[in-house]
Amino acid sequence: MQISTKFTIAVHVLTAVQYFSGTYKITSDFLAGSIGSNPVIIRNIMSQLREAGIIVVKRGPGGITIDRPLAEITFLDVYKAVETNSEENLFRFHENPNPACPIGRNIHRALDKSLREIQQHFEDDLRRYTLADVYDEMVEAVRTE
Repeated sequence: MQISTKFTIAVHVLTAVQYFSGTYKITSDFLAGSIGSNPVIIRNIMSQLREAGIIVVKRGPGGITIDRPLAEITFLDVYKAVETNSEENLFRFHENPNPACPIGRNIHRALDKSLREIQQHFEDDLRRYTLADVYDEMVEAVRTE
């Protein structure tokens, strides 16, 4: 299983917005410089975060702000905002198991419960971590460097 870089870029965006808020005008160009990415990619991720109600983007001098406290934004919130397949199950089942085969006709029954539980554990783990956790670690890292 692999999650795209959009998730970690989104966490970087949100952490940078929080850290530099009030000091710099936060724009996609500013964030792209921190992330080492193209501003278009950053704008696309920001659009997804905005649609999810995580950030507010104001044109002109407004810049970007986070819409709620970092402690209320879980990794699951970010994952669902930016990973395009986040509403799907982690595991995709092959479409045409052979019903004439005893394994083919029973594989769903044998696997479905386990796969649902794995999906639930994954989502529960993502709920355990918040952006405040990352932000606090990052602030400590900056302080001690």
